[in-house]
Amino acid sequence: MDLTTTRLVDFALSSMHDDLSQATVIACKKSLLDSFGCAIAGFHTPLTQKVIKLSSLYSHSKTHAGIWGTNTRSSIEMAAFANGVMLRVLDFNDAYRNKSGGHPSDIISAVVAVADFKEVSGDRLLSSMVMSYEIYCQCCDAIDLNSLGWDQPLYGIVASTLGAGILIGLNREQLGHAISLSLAPNIAMLQTRRGQLSDWKGCAGANAAKNGLFAALLASEGFTGPDAIFEGRHGLFDIVGKFYWDVPSTLTTHTRIQDVNFKNFPVCYHGQSAVWASIQIHQQINYLDIKVITVKTYQQAFIEMANEPVKWLPTTAETADHSLPFVIASTIIDGDITADSYAGNKLKDTRLHELMNKIKVMVDPVLSNQYPTSTPCWILVETYSGFQLSIDLPSAKGHADNPLSELDMIYKFRKITTPNMDISFINLFIDDLQHIENISNIRSMLNIIPNLQKYSTDTLIPGKIK
Repeated sequence: MDLTTTRLVDFALSSMHDDLSQATVIACKKSLLDSFGCAIAGFHTPLTQKVIKLSSLYSHSKTHAGIWGTNTRSSIEMAAFANGVMLRVLDFNDAYRNKSGGHPSDIISAVVAVADFKEVSGDRLLSSMVMSYEIYCQCCDAIDLNSLGWDQPLYGIVASTLGAGILIGLNREQLGHAISLSLAPNIAMLQTRRGQLSDWKGCAGANAAKNGLFAALLASEGFTGPDAIFEGRHGLFDIVGKFYWDVPSTLTTHTRIQDVNFKNFPVCYHGQSAVWASIQIHQQINYLDIKVITVKTYQQAFIEMANEPVKWLPTTAETADHSLPFVIASTIIDGDITADSYAGNKLKDTRLHELMNKIKVMVDPVLSNQYPTSTPCWILVETYSGFQLSIDLPSAKGHADNPLSELDMIYKFRKITTPNMDISFINLFIDDLQHIENISNIRSMLNIIPNLQKYSTDTLIPGKIK
């Protein structure tokens, strides 16, 4: 093992013996509740239904885990993929960004799949989750891989590998090989998030969870991986440049899982503040009276949501939820933005296109300097009647500097899961998760989620799989 691999492995092993602070446990529960809520809310989407159908082909595996919301048990790696797509498809799960960014909760589908198969206790699941978040987020702190053209699964797969590998029971040498076996064949390109976005945008993180788990399985059977995967002549550092993946030697009281950001709307994280501002605009101005909308934002928000012509003409839901003009126009017209905002013929709504064409987006250096400590947005609306409205938001509610409380997270969970799950199951699941550290077998909590297929109707699932 090279030094970087050694440091990652040693941290993974040592952290599983560290006591978690109360603040860390609370943060874990918030991310778990949010992720399961996003998965249940995303269950009836066409993409989720496709992947559930695919996962059923692997239902005879001896290493199996449940597909959430179904009676199907698939191979653990396909369960990680299917459940990962489910929790990611609405773009509603937690986010973290410093120099790079992504959705650390993508790792949850990997560690939960192993925990399900191995019938792991709740406290052990929390420890593996905290360790995986720390590894994921530390890479985001260390280097801007995204600007180099590499996508978030690059660090997601390392975090997923170690989180799954620890629960599988890999030893130190096997964990080192697992990292190599995950990285060498799975360097992900950022083109996944450029242009008209495809189904793969909602699958990339889940694929990292699946392949990270698969790498751990390979290592458990004695497979070896390439030597010096980081520091070798053609290792990762040779591709992206050398950086220091500065995981701590042991967990501290303040862990990075406490610093993740949560979403109130199924929109790219960089559009959350703009949606809050647009709600205020909806409440004060009739959209038909709007002459021009000027938006000032920070550099990263512009790159992700306004730097391409397709952002003014999205043809897929994946592009629309990453389009600043779309989410602003949709919210100003409807007063909110939900998963339904991208459904049916909404993307062809002429009212939206007319209003989007009145939106100008520019980068403000002052706002850029405030990011990522905050996520500021400034919008000026000018009307035909001569009225002007200026909205200046320093940060979105849910950002680490303006956090959602435990009660806020429960409210979000209830709101987004109620259409798909009976309130009795919702209450049972919330209660179990709030006491997850005392659960001896995580499968008992997972079994609370009922078969959600019974809610399926042709009107509920556009493009339903027959």
